[in-house]
Amino acid sequence: MRTFRPYLDLVRYNHNYRRLWLSQVVSNFGDWFGLLAIYALVVDYSDSELVLGALIVVKMISFAVFSPLAGYVSDRFDRRTLMILCDLFRAVVVLGFLFIGTPEWLWAAFVLTALQMMGSAVFEPAKSSSIPNVTTPDELVYANILSNLSWSVIFTMGMGIGGLATALLGRDVVFMTNAVTYVLSAWFIWKAVIPHVRDAEQIANLSNPFRGIKDGLAFLVNSPQILRPSLAKGSFSIMLGGLVYLLILLSEEVLLMGSIGIGLLYSSRGLGTAVGPIMIRRFFKDERNWIRATGFAMITAGTAYVVVGFTGSLGVMLLFVFIAHCGSGANWVMSTVLIQKRAPDSFRGRIFSSEWLYLTFCESVSVVIAALLLEFNILNINQTIVLFAIILVVIGITWLNTVARREMMYQEPEPVVA
Repeated sequence: MRTFRPYLDLVRYNHNYRRLWLSQVVSNFGDWFGLLAIYALVVDYSDSELVLGALIVVKMISFAVFSPLAGYVSDRFDRRTLMILCDLFRAVVVLGFLFIGTPEWLWAAFVLTALQMMGSAVFEPAKSSSIPNVTTPDELVYANILSNLSWSVIFTMGMGIGGLATALLGRDVVFMTNAVTYVLSAWFIWKAVIPHVRDAEQIANLSNPFRGIKDGLAFLVNSPQILRPSLAKGSFSIMLGGLVYLLILLSEEVLLMGSIGIGLLYSSRGLGTAVGPIMIRRFFKDERNWIRATGFAMITAGTAYVVVGFTGSLGVMLLFVFIAHCGSGANWVMSTVLIQKRAPDSFRGRIFSSEWLYLTFCESVSVVIAALLLEFNILNINQTIVLFAIILVVIGITWLNTVARREMMYQEPEPVVA
C-alpha cells in the first residue's frame, strides 16, 4: 500500500492534476475503444494490407505535419482553452465515421482520421506541457507514471472492450461513444485551473508563427541535454511502429482471431506499458541513468519480439509482447520527465511537438516499410517481425554507444533560461 501512497495522495489532494488526469482517462478510453472500429471499417471495405497500413500512416503523418504549428500554438495561447477546443472538435469529427456506409466512401475515413489527428497534435503537447504547471517537482515523476499507467490500463480495457463492442454492437455505437468521451474530457479540463504565465517579451517573440517555430527548433538543437530525451521515443519507434502494426495482421492472418485476437495482443501491449514505468522507481532511481536505460529497453523489446516472430502460440506471444512493451512504457515516462524538468515552460510546447514530429515520422516510415514488404511478398508476417526486432536490438546497442555515452558526460546545470 505504501508503494501506491504517492499516487493516491496526488489524485486526492491535487485537484487540478486530478481533473487533467480524468480528462485523459476518458478521452483515451474513447480513442482506443474506437480504434478497432476504424480498423474494422477499413478491413470490411478493403482486403489489402497496404490500405490498412496507409490509414495508419495517414494517421501518423497528419499528426506529424501539424506538429510544428501545434507546438507554437501551445506556447502562444492558453493551453487549457486549446485542449477544450481540441476535444470538442474531435467529438464532431468522429461522428463523421457514422456516414461511411459503402466502399466508395472509404476515402472519407482517411480525411476524418487526418482531422482527428490534427486536433490531437495540438492537444498532446499542450497536455504534456501543462503537467509541470499543476504539480510540484516532487510530484512530477509520479504524475507522469500515473498518466502513463492510466493510458496503459485504459488502452488495455478500451482495446479489449472495443474489439468485443465492435463485433457485438456494431461500429456506430462505438463511434458515438468515442464522441461522448471527448465532450466529457473537455468538461474536466474546463473545471481545472492550469497556469500558463508568459511575460510581454515572450508573447512578442511568439507574435510571428514562422519565427516562433524556427526559434523553438534552434533552441532544441542547441540544448543537447534536452535533445537527447527528445530523441528517445522516436528512435524506439523506428522499428516498434512497424511491429505494433504487424500485431494486427498477426491476429488476422496467422492466428485467424480477427478483432478478438487484436484486442488480446494490444491488451498485452497495454499491460506492459503500465508495468514498465513502475519498475523505473525500483531499478533506475537515479535520473542520470535514464538515457542509458533507454538503450537497454530497446534491446529488451527487440529480443522479446524475436520470440513473438518465431512462436505460433498465442500464450507465448502475449507474454513476450508484454515484456517488449514494459521497455517501451519505461522509455516513454523517462524521456517525458527529463524533457519536462530540463525544458523551460516558454519552449516546452514546441519541444514536445518536435518530439512528436520525430516520433510520428519514424513510426510512419516503419509501417510503410512493413506494409511494402508484405504487399510485394518479399517476406511473410513472421519473417518481417523477426527482421524488425533484430534491427531494434542493433539500434539499442548503437544508442548505448553514442547517445548514452554523451549523457554520462552531462552534468546537471542550472535550469535553462529561455
